[in-house]
Amino acid sequence: MTLELGKPNQDVFAKTLLELAQQDKDILVMTSDSRGSGKLVPFGEALPDQLIEVGIAEQNLIGISAGLASTGKKVFAVSPACFLTARALEQIKNDVAYSDNPVRIVGISAGVSYGALGSTHHSLHDFAALRAINNIDIIVPADNFETREAVKALICHPHPVYLRLGKKAMPLLHPPETRFEIGKAITVREGYDITFIAIGETVAPAAIAADLLQTQGISARVISMHTLRPFDTDALLDAARATHGIITVEEHSVHGGLGECCAAILMQNQLAVPFKIVGIPDEYTITGSQVEIFNHYGISAEGLAATARQLLQIEVRS
Repeated sequence: MTLELGKPNQDVFAKTLLELAQQDKDILVMTSDSRGSGKLVPFGEALPDQLIEVGIAEQNLIGISAGLASTGKKVFAVSPACFLTARALEQIKNDVAYSDNPVRIVGISAGVSYGALGSTHHSLHDFAALRAINNIDIIVPADNFETREAVKALICHPHPVYLRLGKKAMPLLHPPETRFEIGKAITVREGYDITFIAIGETVAPAAIAADLLQTQGISARVISMHTLRPFDTDALLDAARATHGIITVEEHSVHGGLGECCAAILMQNQLAVPFKIVGIPDEYTITGSQVEIFNHYGISAEGLAATARQLLQIEVRS
């Protein structure tokens, strides 16, 4: 099955936010020299009084955003994910989460989106760091639909939240009648042999892998776990009971992210099922484009299909 190609999620985020902000003067955008990379130049031109630039100072970005949020402003703090969740981690922990200021922290160009710029610009730690901090939700849209619906939902979201976005044009995964709800996973493909539980930009290769497996007589369920916190435990447990294996897929270190979250839930519910975490291993990450990095680590349709066959112990015979 060929998936129609949409726009980069960052573009959809910026366009949706501008539409909403034109109707609500309490919506503010904070950037750290990142309005260009965040596709927010049109926002600044249309609503100059609703965009605040702090320069390359991520700690200030979060501290000021928290202060504005405490006054009732609906603040979106936008900066590259690799710097935002490392340099400003203390401010995220104390000023936002601990103080319960509902800042919408937006990590752009996440995962390995920066590609050849290398490990200094990869955000492969953000899930792990933020999952260890109480009182911050984590949302990672897979496509344009999930991005648009997430932004709309966050306008009135009462809690601190981290929204993670990439910069690559994404395939369209969902029909328009799909329902999006924070904390509720979306089933992209139905299946009964094996389940891919993927997050963010890894959902698309998982869906294509499921279509490839279908031609080989293997039925694969694909779940878009767009919310890492609050986590849809029911979707995971149902998949573990209904299929013969679970493969988690993430653009993140294999430590501390989606895979380990799923493994812990399965163990604590005494569900023994063949299980595999696909992500970035504990090593020096190769340098290359996002596609090249994905292919190298098996986060591709062919790689994921091969992992599924291996987990099910099925060989493809010509």
